Amino acid sequence: MKFSLPLVTSAVLIVAGMAAYSFAFDPPKDSEPAATSTKSSKANTLSKSKKMSDEPIYNKLTPQEQRVILHKDTDRPGNGGLTKNKADGIYICKRCNAPLYNSTHKFMSDCGWPSFDDEIENAVERKLETDGSGRIEIICKNCSGHLGHVFEGERLTTKNIRHCVNSSSMTFIAKGKDVPKVIKRESDSEKAGEVGDKPSASTSKANSPIKANDK
Repeated sequence: MKFSLPLVTSAVLIVAGMAAYSFAFDPPKDSEPAATSTKSSKANTLSKSKKMSDEPIYNKLTPQEQRVILHKDTDRPGNGGLTKNKADGIYICKRCNAPLYNSTHKFMSDCGWPSFDDEIENAVERKLETDGSGRIEIICKNCSGHLGHVFEGERLTTKNIRHCVNSSSMTFIAKGKDVPKVIKRESDSEKAGEVGDKPSASTSKANSPIKANDK
C-alpha cells in the first residue's frame, strides 16, 4: 500500500499540532513541584525574617552572665566587683539596660552579694520560686532576666528588706555618666500598639538619654 507525500506530511503536521496543544494546556507534572518548592521557600524565608525582626536584640552576655541571668545561677560570694562598690550612680540590667537600683538604695550587708533595701519604681518583679524553698525571686521587669532574691524581716536597715542581687546581673553607671537606652521587649511594644496604650511617663523617661542618679 502506498501513501502520497502530501498525505504523509499532513499526518505528521496533525500529530505535531496535537502534541503542542496537549503540552500547552497540560504541562508535564514534574514541573509543578519545583514551582511549589520555590513558593514554599520564599514563604519560609519571609516567616523567618519576620520572626527574627520581632525578637529583641539584647546585650551580648558572657557565659557566666548567661548562667545567672538566663538560667538562674548564682555568683560566688564577693564575685563580680559590685558587692563592695560605694560609688554614687545607678545600677542597670546587664541584659537590657533597664534602671534597677540607685546607689542610695545600696547598703553593706556582708552577705557576699550586692544588697539594696529599695528599687527604682516598677523596675523589679517578684516571683515565688517553684522549687519549694519558699524564696522570692526578683527579675528585671523589662526583660525577665534573673537578678537574685529578696528577703524581709532581717532588720538590716530601717526598711527591713534586702534585695540580694548578683553582680553578673547588673552594670554600674557612675553618677554623671550617660545611661544606655533601654532595650524594650517587642511583645510589650506590640501589645501597647494593639490596645492603643501610650507609653507611660516612666517608660518614656527610661528610653530617653538620662544621667546616672536622675530622679
